[in-house]
Amino acid sequence: MCDWLINKLCALLQRAGRSDILKGMLGKWYADWMIRWETALTTRDTNRVVRPLEWGFDWLADFSELAAESHRLDMAGQLTTLDALDRMMRVNEEIVARNAEFYGYAVPTDFQLEHRHPELFPTNVRPETLAQDQQLKDDAASGKLDKAEFLRFTSPVHSKYPENDAVNARWYPEPAHKDPKRKKQAIVVMPQWNADAFSHNALCAIFNKFGIAGLRLSKPYHDIRRPAELERSDYAVSSNIGRTIAACRQAVVDIRACVDWLQAQGYEQFGVLGTSLGSCYSFMAAAFDPRIQVCAFNHASTWFGDVVWTGQSTRHIRAAFEREGLTQEQVRAIFTSISPMSVMDRFAAEKTRQTLVIYAPWDLTFLREFSLDVLSNFRKRGVNFVSRVLPCGHYTTGETPYKYIDGWYMGSFIHKAYKQMRERAV
Repeated sequence: MCDWLINKLCALLQRAGRSDILKGMLGKWYADWMIRWETALTTRDTNRVVRPLEWGFDWLADFSELAAESHRLDMAGQLTTLDALDRMMRVNEEIVARNAEFYGYAVPTDFQLEHRHPELFPTNVRPETLAQDQQLKDDAASGKLDKAEFLRFTSPVHSKYPENDAVNARWYPEPAHKDPKRKKQAIVVMPQWNADAFSHNALCAIFNKFGIAGLRLSKPYHDIRRPAELERSDYAVSSNIGRTIAACRQAVVDIRACVDWLQAQGYEQFGVLGTSLGSCYSFMAAAFDPRIQVCAFNHASTWFGDVVWTGQSTRHIRAAFEREGLTQEQVRAIFTSISPMSVMDRFAAEKTRQTLVIYAPWDLTFLREFSLDVLSNFRKRGVNFVSRVLPCGHYTTGETPYKYIDGWYMGSFIHKAYKQMRERAV
């Protein structure tokens, strides 16, 4: 879109004979403007907290004897930073070597549908957001707000917070089809980190119009699953390394459990859509679940730790790591087990899967180079994918007009991919 605008302006001024120079000047102006806007959006919230580095071996002790031993030594004060770093790297290597077991689970047995008024669960304290939250509460109290339907069940992966372990997914069942033989299709939707409870609901409503059911899944530590002690969904990604890894494990398993429930309701064809952190979780889930045949990744990266280290929205987490002398390479290593790159071959092995990757040149959270690395690895492995470029950044994706472009990219891809999936099944 930005190239189109610049080209139009250049065409109008071509008489000056300097259209190439003008195009370069306008391009630089647009890039500078976008970076300023993106930076303003990533710095407007003032409730990010710099917490101390915690190794969090206890969060992985149920899976790894090394993690259990390391936790005991850490609690006894017998580990130096270098010792703990070495042990966490080895725990990650162990998880990668046994990743099918790490991301495995027992299917929940307590699925149920709950009817309640939707709430916002904001993660910032800006006046306009708090006013929106209060308005929803007032509307619910006065009867102006309809109740919604939510899938609830106990996560197969347990944390230390009961509210977090009660999985929540807003349910958007598909409308009745004219063709009774048409296969039932559904998609699991995972919004971005620190999303409120209304984020991405509109996408599910759109997918309903395509005849596709939607489950908008609340990520671990998000909205109704967020512990009362938090303003933000900080425990999903933080300077507690083990807890961050466990949160990804829980999210992956929750996605797969949602597919189990959908399958029990008679659905036969499945997909996932994830934005930002939700994109990472969705990628990891798809790598371990061949039932997921359509994937839309809205912002993508290969290495979890690189995003933590370089992203504007995780600068407070990087600060904790830098205080202890960790480097970018070391942070990459301690988050290897939840990095898409660690399961790239497994994901690529499913050749019938259709995949969309959307990235943004001025993304200051998922840097462009990391998204291009995803595309490069897809090409090397023969993944069936298409890519789309948003002329903006990470946070500006949610602003006008870019959110409509993004919605068009995702909506048109999902519509086409699900149609092709139906036709292949005939």
